Amino acid sequence: MKLSGRRQSSNVEDRRGLSGGAKAGIGGIVLVVIMTLLSGGDLGDIINQVVGNMGNVTEQTSNHEFTAEEQELADFSKTILAGTEDVWAQVFRDQGLGEYIPPKMVLYTTSTQTGCGTGQAQMGPFYCSADQSLYIDLSFFSSMKKQLGADGDFAYAYVIAHEVGHHVEYLTGTLTKAHNQMRSMGESDANRVSVRLELLADFYAGVWAHHDNKLYGSLEEGDLEEAIRCAQVIGDDYLQKKAQGYDIPESFTHGTSAQRMKWLKLGLQTGDMSRGNTFSLSDSQL
Repeated sequence: MKLSGRRQSSNVEDRRGLSGGAKAGIGGIVLVVIMTLLSGGDLGDIINQVVGNMGNVTEQTSNHEFTAEEQELADFSKTILAGTEDVWAQVFRDQGLGEYIPPKMVLYTTSTQTGCGTGQAQMGPFYCSADQSLYIDLSFFSSMKKQLGADGDFAYAYVIAHEVGHHVEYLTGTLTKAHNQMRSMGESDANRVSVRLELLADFYAGVWAHHDNKLYGSLEEGDLEEAIRCAQVIGDDYLQKKAQGYDIPESFTHGTSAQRMKWLKLGLQTGDMSRGNTFSLSDSQL
């Protein structure tokens, strides 16, 4: 991506070097799935792990010194967040949605307190609607490369834009409505709603990339392939097959590789927010 000379968002809280914790918000790219399944666990173990981590933990300071690579990733993340602020402010105006109120991005190390409870690095980046913040331990990007084979600046930008996509869902009321529905559903039906939320966030990530490129000419040759590769290797079917040799469709919460690639590309190609109709389609149409 071409990012030279672009501004960095000031809407960032840097907690790196602090430790402490809270419960997870809506899942981002859930690396914990791989770790749990590879160790012989199942999706129930993941839920128990997240619930078991609930509670308040006092944050403590650390003398951790950041490497040049860590600082570069922090600066990169702030630049991408600024890009989402610029794009969504414009899209909201164009769509008559009122003022776009951007989320805060919290950079942390290992674990941190959130409005949703304990956030931990092994869960991957996530969005918490309770405090309208997205949380990222930057070591996740190294894990993407080493464990999933997904690398590149646009792949990393896609991860951030996906979480901002959940914030867009929150601002438009989609996230709250979906969560209310899920509370009264059985696990299988709730998972189907979750898939629609995640695919919509993928679509919104594509919408952001479309407009960011129009505004700044940010995309370079190979960037699209980076993001598509990332979307492929974080599909539920891919992750489950990698971990245990088979997939369990009724347990999917984020969508298949094909679905995630499809919705990311649709957003990127059209830039049309109104095309994000994941909640009006049947399962087979997703």
